[in-house]
Amino acid sequence: MDLGIKGRTALVCGASKGLGRACAQALAEAGANVVIVARTAQALDAAADEIRAATGVRVTAVACDITTPEGRAQALAACEPLDILVTNAGGPPPGDFRDWQRDDWIRALDANMLTPIELIKASVDGMIARGFGRIVNITSSAVKAPIDILGLSNGARSGLTGFVAGLARTTVGHNVTINNLLPGAFDTDRLAGTLQAWAARSGQTLEAARAKRAAAIPAGRFGQPDEFGATCAFLCSAQAGYMTGQNVLIDGGAYPGTF
Repeated sequence: MDLGIKGRTALVCGASKGLGRACAQALAEAGANVVIVARTAQALDAAADEIRAATGVRVTAVACDITTPEGRAQALAACEPLDILVTNAGGPPPGDFRDWQRDDWIRALDANMLTPIELIKASVDGMIARGFGRIVNITSSAVKAPIDILGLSNGARSGLTGFVAGLARTTVGHNVTINNLLPGAFDTDRLAGTLQAWAARSGQTLEAARAKRAAAIPAGRFGQPDEFGATCAFLCSAQAGYMTGQNVLIDGGAYPGTF
C-alpha cells in the first residue's frame, strides 16, 4: 500500500532504538526522508546507517537533548520543511510515588509532556500553511490503564493526552492531524527495565516476571517493534487525514475495557 508520503520529511524522536527506531524505519520504507534524534551519537549513527542502507532515503542523525531549547532548535533546523513529527521519549523510571521529589516530576513533565508540546508549537503552523501535517505522540497504554509503579509516566503522559484532545480538532480542517499511539508491552529495553523493577519488588526472578507478564496478555506474547512502526506509518499516511485526536491502543488485547 502506497502511504502517499514519499518525499515527505519526518522528524522522529528517541529513534536510536526501540519503538522510535521502528517508526523511523517504517516511515523510511514508505519513502519519507527522516531526521532521527537521540542523545547518544554512536547508537544513533548506527541506526541511521542501517535505515539508509535498507531504504535508500535521506536519513539525518542529530544527536542532541530534545528536552532542551537548544536541542529542539538543532533538530528542527535539520528538517525544514517538516511534514511529519513523531514525538517520543523514554518513560520516567518506575518506583514508589512516596520516593519522588518535585525534581522527579519536573523531569517527567519536561520529557513526556512539555517537550512534545514545544515541538508541536514549533511545527504545526508551518504544516497548516502547507496543507499537510501528521503528528504522532508515542505515549503509553498506561494512559488508559495506569500502572502503579509508573506514576510519573501516568501523570505526565495523561497531561499531554488532554492537551492534544483540544488542539487536534483545530488543525484537522487544514489536513494536519494529531494522534497518540499507546504501546502496551513491547519487547524493548524499556520493558526489560520495568520487568526488572517488578521482579525486584515481588521477589521473583526476571524470567518468571517476564513469563507472568506475557501470559497476562491475550495475544500471549509481547509486541514486536516493527508492528508498532507500521501502525505509526499509517497514522502518518495521506489516507489517515480523517483521523485526529485519537488514542490508538496497540497492546495485544491487554486493556479489558469496551471504550
